[in-house]
Amino acid sequence: MNRRLVGYLCAMAAGATWGTTGPLSTGLYAFMPATSIGFWRVLIGTVCLAIWALFFRRDLFRVDARGWLLVGLGGGMLLAVFEIAYQFAIAGAGVAGAAALLYTAPVIVAVLARVILREALTPVRLALALVVMVGVALTVTHGSNAGAEAASLGIGAGIVGGSLAALSYALTTLLARYAVPRYGAARVLFLEALGGVGILAIVLPLAHHTPTPPPSAAAWRGLLGLTAGSVLAANILFFTAVKRIEAAPAAVAATIEPVVGTLLALALFSQRLTTLGWLGLLMVVSGVAAGYLKEGTPEGGGGGGGGGGGGPGEMSKHSLQSDSTSGFSLAAALHCGVGRSGSSRQGIL
Repeated sequence: MNRRLVGYLCAMAAGATWGTTGPLSTGLYAFMPATSIGFWRVLIGTVCLAIWALFFRRDLFRVDARGWLLVGLGGGMLLAVFEIAYQFAIAGAGVAGAAALLYTAPVIVAVLARVILREALTPVRLALALVVMVGVALTVTHGSNAGAEAASLGIGAGIVGGSLAALSYALTTLLARYAVPRYGAARVLFLEALGGVGILAIVLPLAHHTPTPPPSAAAWRGLLGLTAGSVLAANILFFTAVKRIEAAPAAVAATIEPVVGTLLALALFSQRLTTLGWLGLLMVVSGVAAGYLKEGTPEGGGGGGGGGGGGPGEMSKHSLQSDSTSGFSLAAALHCGVGRSGSSRQGIL
């Protein structure tokens, strides 16, 4: 089969697999609190990554003090916030609303990069940001969270949770700009996961939300499916994709995620969107996909950088290097566990 075709199919499969996060989580709310689902999801994923590291990448455990502090503690805090906040978003705003709120992360990164890093915020980026934000508003206000009633969370909690998830996701993206070139993508992911598990294990009991173990075989199956799919399989599929095609078109293909999630939620839980809701979701996906494509062109980069890098989406089959990174493309890279520099063969495969 054609190499590029395999790349596109893997990217779409990764997006579709990420799209199962909301529906699977919704099904688990009848068994467990949202906070417990978030904790066990990251714990099981971290254990799997640690086992893999023990056998194949023991160097992941060798990190200096700054790495443990900045990535393990700082990145772990951001991951912990994301895991819990996104569960609240799914339970409160529904699968489509949660996905739409999360897709504001590239917009937040673009704005923060302008404020903190003085990167250009061009009229095109502003226009795309406006399209995404209007789409989010339409999706959230014209959807439902049917099937998640057991979580007892309303639309207000969903919006706050989705906003916090997007903000923590965006800040983790900016952290990756510093950490990945120094420690590598796999080590950064590992440190953040370890830190996130430790922080959740401490904070949740203090907040009177001690994680409860899955109460039944069905709950265990749901959690293992959630972890195997959205944490492990999706990342493997996307890493496979970016070995065969550039990251920008791969990221565009992966934006099938919220569409798949919404359709599954409709089929399984009757979470319906009105016509305006579907229009809003289309605006979100189109706006983010256009941003990825824009930043994947040579003129799309946000300024010069060392090493001759062009636009941030210019990640060839042999290199994921990008020295000038924007919000749209970097958020896509982080979503896949891919850093802004280094070889694509240094990932977690």
